[in-house]
Amino acid sequence: MSYRGRFAPSPTGPLHFGSLVAALASWLCARHAGGDWLVRIEDTDTPREVPGAATNILDTLQAFGLLADAPPLFQSQRLAAYDAAFETLRASGALFPCWCSRRALEPSGGIHRDGRCASSHEDGVAPAWRLRVPDDDIHFRDALQGPQQQNLRQYVGDFVIRRADGIYAYHLACVVDDADQQITEVVRGHDLLDSTPRQIWLQRCLGLPTPAYRHLPLVLDTDGRKLSKSTQALPVDAGDPLPALRSAAAFLALPVAGSAGTVQELLANLLDRFDPDRLPRRNQRLDGQTVIENGCE
Repeated sequence: MSYRGRFAPSPTGPLHFGSLVAALASWLCARHAGGDWLVRIEDTDTPREVPGAATNILDTLQAFGLLADAPPLFQSQRLAAYDAAFETLRASGALFPCWCSRRALEPSGGIHRDGRCASSHEDGVAPAWRLRVPDDDIHFRDALQGPQQQNLRQYVGDFVIRRADGIYAYHLACVVDDADQQITEVVRGHDLLDSTPRQIWLQRCLGLPTPAYRHLPLVLDTDGRKLSKSTQALPVDAGDPLPALRSAAAFLALPVAGSAGTVQELLANLLDRFDPDRLPRRNQRLDGQTVIENGCE
């Protein structure tokens, strides 16, 4: 199968610098491999969606020359596919309904490990649905961060794939869409590295292929916090894309040789010198200081 990559932002606000770094890296990986690059709007969590954010993100990507090879996929239009995956899991016995509140799970550190729900429930109260997890460790090798392993039972426990309000969890939607779009490599931020074992387990439960993974270092604010959760996470300027694009290239340790007067010239310049195996591994603050944390080193 030829290379297929994707950038999958959530429309909870405009595109900020940290997201631009992820978009640029995933675009470069796809173009370097001679493959396709897709954009997916992860808008299943409607209460968190900011009106107009999806359009803003798509317009900003276009202004930065990061053009997808197919129309964007909106998860809000994919509920039938998630319903089908949910029913497959339920029919196999992999799921169980759960009425446990966060308070009920406090003694176990918020982790559900029983494989069944022991809480009583009132008639008419909708449950969340959890996926049973194995006792064995999940192993995989990340292209940047190296060998990884996680014991789902100890680390996250039986996790929710459909909330009590009927909204499908990120993990289920992501896994189904990656398979349907035939994604061969997932390039995304290091903050999602510990989500990968859950997604691999879901892929196994659904009989879906597991793509390769490449988790990028995070852009942190000057206090060391993830940029998207910071007041410093200002949107990039779609009206003047070259400065932010050069900064994103510098964060990814990509040399820019000569002058580039247009976005297209700069992207071509970066692509000529791009090597995915030489991407940095360490988180970095906006002031340029590298940060080693959470196994990102």
